[in-house]
Amino acid sequence: MNVEYHKFYSNFLSQDMELKVYGHSGKPVLVFPCHGGRFYEWEDFKMFDVLYPFTENGQYIFFTVDSIDGEPWSNENYDIPYRAYKHQLYENYLINEVVPFIKNKTQKNKILATGMSMGGYHASSIALRYPEIFDQLICLSGVLKLNIYIGDYYDENVEKFSPIHFVRTLINDEHLNKLRQNRLIFCTGQGQWEEETIEDYKEINFYLFEKRIPAWIDFWGFDVSHDWPWWKIQLPYYLNILLNL
Repeated sequence: MNVEYHKFYSNFLSQDMELKVYGHSGKPVLVFPCHGGRFYEWEDFKMFDVLYPFTENGQYIFFTVDSIDGEPWSNENYDIPYRAYKHQLYENYLINEVVPFIKNKTQKNKILATGMSMGGYHASSIALRYPEIFDQLICLSGVLKLNIYIGDYYDENVEKFSPIHFVRTLINDEHLNKLRQNRLIFCTGQGQWEEETIEDYKEINFYLFEKRIPAWIDFWGFDVSHDWPWWKIQLPYYLNILLNL
């Protein structure tokens, strides 16, 4: 498998940021790590052992980015508006620095976003907010509300950056029509540590249906937990399905 390491200075974050590339061609996939995870997390957890056929056949090329979750939403040393500001800077880095890097390397304009747990939050948020860039989403056991970090606090930033609240309040017809053309997959188990995810998925399903945005909300069995062994089964399953659509 072709593996590349890249490090460059982010003007938005005012720091060096690292990422890795796995594969040589195919549909570009932007990968977000779990909470506090690093750009090499998927490699550490042997995710690419199960993704090897996709990279070797030139079907997908994966770009794994770093997180800065320790700064924005979970850092209680900052007030919530400042945490939202830091998250906006991270999003600016992704859209204005990472996305052009991906497009330049692959010569493709559409990207699949994916991640698990808090990585699923980032993937969902960016795919819902930028449907002209991200035409496919695979969100596994994703956090879809920010309550776990900010409680009942609510303002325009929460509305913007919380996937459930974003969909609920979305009224722009052009944006809605772009989302309706995309492929959105939300998967969760119903086993250990998935209780909050199940409720989030039921809620976003209601609003997606209300806005006439097609999405696959997939609930796996009661033995399926919020953990890597299951994610390593789920992700290849959905990647194969998207290849055949």
